[in-house]
Amino acid sequence: MSQGGYFHSVRLDLAKCKGCTNCIKRCPVEAIRVREGKARIMEERCIDCGECVRVCPNHAKYVVTDGLERLQDFRCRVALPAPAFYGQFRPDVPPGAVLAALLGAGFDGVFEVAVAAEAVTLATRAYLERGMPRAARPLISSACPAVIRLMQVRFPTLLPHIIPVETPMEIAARLAKEEMARERGVNPREIGAFFITPCAAKVTAAKQPEGSLVSSVDGVLSMSAMYAEVLRRLPDVDLSGELHRSSGMGIGWGAAGGEGRALGTGTVLAVDGIHNVVTVLEEVERGTLSDVDFIEAQACVGGCIGGPLAVQNPFISRVRMRRLVEEYGKRGPGVDEAEVRRRFRQGFFDMVKPIGPRPVLRLDEDVTRAIRKMDRLEKTLARLPGLDCGACGSPTCRALAEDIVRERAFETDCIFQLREHLEELAERMVQLTRIVPPALSRDKAPGGGGGGEPEDRG
Repeated sequence: MSQGGYFHSVRLDLAKCKGCTNCIKRCPVEAIRVREGKARIMEERCIDCGECVRVCPNHAKYVVTDGLERLQDFRCRVALPAPAFYGQFRPDVPPGAVLAALLGAGFDGVFEVAVAAEAVTLATRAYLERGMPRAARPLISSACPAVIRLMQVRFPTLLPHIIPVETPMEIAARLAKEEMARERGVNPREIGAFFITPCAAKVTAAKQPEGSLVSSVDGVLSMSAMYAEVLRRLPDVDLSGELHRSSGMGIGWGAAGGEGRALGTGTVLAVDGIHNVVTVLEEVERGTLSDVDFIEAQACVGGCIGGPLAVQNPFISRVRMRRLVEEYGKRGPGVDEAEVRRRFRQGFFDMVKPIGPRPVLRLDEDVTRAIRKMDRLEKTLARLPGLDCGACGSPTCRALAEDIVRERAFETDCIFQLREHLEELAERMVQLTRIVPPALSRDKAPGGGGGGEPEDRG
């Protein structure tokens, strides 16, 4: 946990960082600066989207997850594989084989997050059937934690648009613990639920949840690490059990557009890739998407299959996911709709904590001082070249102006400003070299009959 109270799964290895500035240009919330040849992550702004992990050529950014040794902290352990996990394997590896292999990796049970996604889909339908004021549309999915944090930082006025239904990851952990406690007669507190994640944002969501006080997920394992564990055990798995019960409705959540197709009602806009999401949310802010009922927004290109911890090429994975959705599309959902609706009415799917904005863009707590700083920021920005080159270590000229006002940077950090100062200094130095002190001058001193004029010394 950082000093500001934020947990972050994306970390920086300063020894590997070469200060190349690739990350500052791709960060969607301008959370990175390069100072003294090294990147610096601003804790209060980072949303753990993993974009910097992808673009860093030196692998200086990385994602912190739990290890399998965490399983030993619990009497019973249940694995929660994300739907995108199925898309990482060859077409001849069925979901049942993947789940059976997970059992061999030290788990006592498995619960598909795809099944929970089906339950969340039905709960979301029930929520939409209640009817919402036109002003609250379009409604925005709560499924992607990176998008939720993006809205907290850059689009706080849109937070009321988020559907207050818990994510499939969280619902899967609750249902898995209920099921295992019932079947094995153990206390739910003795059951550890471990999510297998394709991304950094879900690690952060489990460690520091936004919609709930405490997450039911006890540990988060990297999809790339668990892929290797499953691959090693696949030749020896026992397929006699019926572990796989999810349908195409839930599996489809693993790729972009799957959540919207599963919902199957209203006008749905599906957008993936964090920078594309920013563009769509800007349109929502402008009020141009009032004809859209629901927005499925995912930070990773291609959806969860494009997460930084996924193994497979997302385009290949997308084809495999499509096949799985088709193959299991005719199967009924792995949950009982009447039971889901009953529990929805009881509040089982509700977020219990409102999602609020992060106060990261304030220049000052005092309004009067903030106004003065804003005026100084605009004047500083007017003197900068407006090229957004990033050479100063800030992502844009406006960000540099903000850093200057916050006393975290200098105007001469801009190489163009620095060059102007150097040119002025050089010109002044040339002028100074032309000045000859009277003791060295061959002209007669003033008043000595030589008629010379006193030299200008500036």
